[in-house]
Amino acid sequence: MRVPAVPELPEVETVRQGLAQWVIGRTISSVEVRHPRAVRRHQPGGAHFADVLAGRTITDVRRRGKYLWLPLDTGDALVGHLGMSGQLLLQPVGAADELHLRVRFRFADDGPELRFVDQRTFGGLAVSEGGAELPSEIAHIARDPMDPEFSDADFVAALRRRRTEVKRALLDQTLVSGIGNIYADEALWRARLHGARPTDALTGPAVGRLLGHVRDVLAEAIKQGGTSFDELYVDVNGESGYFDRSLNAYGREGEPCGRCGAPIRREAFMNRSSYSCPRCQPRPRGALRG
Repeated sequence: MRVPAVPELPEVETVRQGLAQWVIGRTISSVEVRHPRAVRRHQPGGAHFADVLAGRTITDVRRRGKYLWLPLDTGDALVGHLGMSGQLLLQPVGAADELHLRVRFRFADDGPELRFVDQRTFGGLAVSEGGAELPSEIAHIARDPMDPEFSDADFVAALRRRRTEVKRALLDQTLVSGIGNIYADEALWRARLHGARPTDALTGPAVGRLLGHVRDVLAEAIKQGGTSFDELYVDVNGESGYFDRSLNAYGREGEPCGRCGAPIRREAFMNRSSYSCPRCQPRPRGALRG
């Protein structure tokens, strides 16, 4: 059974783009916290969360890896993480409440509400004081490959210094952010690399090619609205992405490889699964299984 996928960079970027169209320049009139777990990272509590946001104007919508933040006119920021099932939805005022509605934002213009819906409550929202430029809570997270200030040379050098497996390195959010299980498998398939390949054995050009494939996969997924395997990931309009139709490796156990026809294999990996082609992506000698 496939473990539910956590939203990765393309899904979060799709949400960011949708929010940018709807909330920039709008003033929050009131906030209703319907479940305390949704704001558990806001240490002063739900009442303070609502009070500090009332009357504040959203000036931008930004992203670092899988995190979103909305700078405010005070210099603070509203920070959000979708977790496994979080949704940020724009709904008309008076629309029926969602079953798992956790936080509601109303605006002074009486336009569409912003709602945070989260079935599993692993996601959450918080206010970061002085965090408009970059919230301190996420400053440790590396830039992602789609960031204009991402340094290819620094990434290549840092990855080759690591003594780990290449897939583990791709998932290390302090090295490169936004990449999760799905897009790591897809990029490695395109690069013809097994995820267990040791990073310190890869050449600089090989890492550069892998980074190019990572960017291509992420860009294509963003264009298609991300990957949706169930109803839990949707954009701000409640619509699902369709990049799952373009996947070459992830979730395709037993199906023929699109390059060579060999059945895609599934292997245990960090309490999850890795998908790869046994012919195009041979397991390196000495690599442990599972």
